[in-house]
This record gives sequence, C-alpha cells and structure tokens, in this order.
Amino acid sequence: MTEEVLLTREGYEKISAEYDELVSVKRAEVAERIKEAREFGDISENAEYDAAKNEQAELEERITKLENMMRKAKIIEEGKSPRGKVNIGSKVTVKDTKTRKTQDFIIVGATEADPFEGKISNESKVGEGLIGAKVGDKVDIEAPKGKIRYEVISINR
Repeated sequence: MTEEVLLTREGYEKISAEYDELVSVKRAEVAERIKEAREFGDISENAEYDAAKNEQAELEERITKLENMMRKAKIIEEGKSPRGKVNIGSKVTVKDTKTRKTQDFIIVGATEADPFEGKISNESKVGEGLIGAKVGDKVDIEAPKGKIRYEVISINR
C-alpha cells in the first residue's frame, strides 16, 4: 500500500511549482552544460562533463521524488477538518506552562515541515501531541530535556 503524503494546498502548490521549474528550465540548462562539456573533447578525463552528469542525476532524482509526492498527495483542505480542534493546516498558539512563553506553530505534513518558519510536522512529538487538542487543553510533550506542558491558547485556519 502506498503511503499518503499529507499536504496543505499551499504545500502542494510549492511542490508543483518546483517540479515545473525543474522539468521546464533546469533540465534544459543541465543538458546544455553536458553538451558544452562534451565539446571539450575526451569525456573520460573531463571534470566538467562528470560534474554535469552528476548534476543531471541529482536533478532527475529530485524530479522523480516530486512526481511521487504529487501522485501520493492527499491535500488537507481548510475548513474540512473539525472546527475548534488542532489538525493539519492549523495555526496554533501555545503557552509553555512552566516558562509562560508563547509559541506559534503551523501543523503540516512531514513533507512541508520547516521549523525555521514555524511549520512542524504532524508526525513530530509536538505535532502529534497537539493534534486533536482544543483551546484550553494542556498537552504533555516528551522532549530530550524532559517533559514540556503546553496550553493551547488559540487555533486558527
């Protein structure tokens, strides 16, 4: 059975745009570099040719990965999940009950996770702990430094 790739609409559109760019622009650029490198002569000792072929292999691997992700994608539509509960696509504000500091998270599928943008995976410990929580709920998260207790302050779409 194929595993679904959970994505928000925004995440799917990002992947689709990257795919289109790689197929329509980058492939042609790499092919041109390979053609130019061949013109340097003996390809058995041609570093430019080897580098271009390696780049082509990496590009094709990424294209295949994106194709698979799009094929297996299950888009989580806003408004389709239960209101008032944390789910994929939710923007959640939580407060650490010990330090009283607040944090904002956007719960996304594992493919879209980017902690630097506040996007955490539904499969992460924090994401798993928050899924299904309601405003006012307290959730315990096992972290490497010990247990963290968050209180859900708000949930938005």
